[in-house]
Amino acid sequence: MMLDIVKDVKVIKAAILKSRYIAARLANGEMLKLYFAIGGYVSQNSRNGRWGSGVIDEISRLLQKELPGLRGVSAQNMRNMRQFFEVWGTPLICQPVASKMELKASSEPLVLPDKDILAICQPLAGELGNNDANAFMSVGFTHHMAIIHSCKDIDERLFYIRKCATEFWSKRVLQQHLKANDFATQGKAVNNFSLTMPDAKQMSCAVQAFKSEYLLDFVNIVDAADDEETLDEPEWMMEMVSKIRRFIQALGPDFCFMDVKKRFIVEGEEFFADLVFFHRELKCMVAVELKRGKFKPAYLGQLEFYLACLDRYVKREDENPSIGLLLCHEMSRSVVELTIGRHNTPLGVATYRTAEDVPDEYQSLRPLLDGAQRLLDENNADEQ
Repeated sequence: MMLDIVKDVKVIKAAILKSRYIAARLANGEMLKLYFAIGGYVSQNSRNGRWGSGVIDEISRLLQKELPGLRGVSAQNMRNMRQFFEVWGTPLICQPVASKMELKASSEPLVLPDKDILAICQPLAGELGNNDANAFMSVGFTHHMAIIHSCKDIDERLFYIRKCATEFWSKRVLQQHLKANDFATQGKAVNNFSLTMPDAKQMSCAVQAFKSEYLLDFVNIVDAADDEETLDEPEWMMEMVSKIRRFIQALGPDFCFMDVKKRFIVEGEEFFADLVFFHRELKCMVAVELKRGKFKPAYLGQLEFYLACLDRYVKREDENPSIGLLLCHEMSRSVVELTIGRHNTPLGVATYRTAEDVPDEYQSLRPLLDGAQRLLDENNADEQ
């Protein structure tokens, strides 16, 4: 009897959570339609010369006076609404929507787009499918603005919109991925997966799981000599471990942390793999090795040994063979490609950037830039 009740509770809980998600998505969609319409109205009247300088600021002040406690109508946010409309309301994207709206330079009522939740990006739905349109409407306005400010190309914008919608990124996480330039690096790591993974579906998934470059700007790495070993738990490695959560975010949502400095004993000799993760979709372990200097062919042999240890001593019967990811500070792509094709286990090689990679002339500006970013984040939070 109790088992049946537990099952019923799970069914009802799932329904409640689903309903909450739908309600939140619909509410967000209505807000986007409102902001789109206001942005169109502001664009029409400010771009044609009807409004002089300072009018947007005055309208914002009067709105907040007329509706005490109203949030999201600061002068800056109204300019953001205008940009939102002008980016997505161009003839290429949303001309059918813009033509439905009464955006006249007058005091006539401002009419929202059609009630259909996909109204704003209906042309996108026609060209790219309903999934993209649904994703567009489920992403918050501050996320949209962060994407607009960082991305100029529609394919790049849609890439991050899809990620925000499917992986539920917070604004801060989105900003980290924008800074890391995921669009240009996702699925671009040098690898031998096509030679070592016979299952085409798993091979394709593995390719998309790794990037050609990772942003580890929370780790301060001290330069090492080319012949210096990086296996003895250096200071920078311990700093990275202390911030493992952000490291996992840099890797991707399907990576689950398993171990750091994973210890293997083979015939009485100890060996240590830097980091071990489990990838949910690939259903396999991933060994990650970090090297401070330039790529060396010998690094792949070392990583391959760790994969052999994982598969012999740790892997379960229902799991796939382990994959290795080598992260180096720099590499010659030709050298990596020439080397990696000779190995028989799944391996990928990528580079990373850190805070130390910021040019010297900009280092002195970092405190100022960080402070300005915090102020912008606080301002955006207050407006929502």
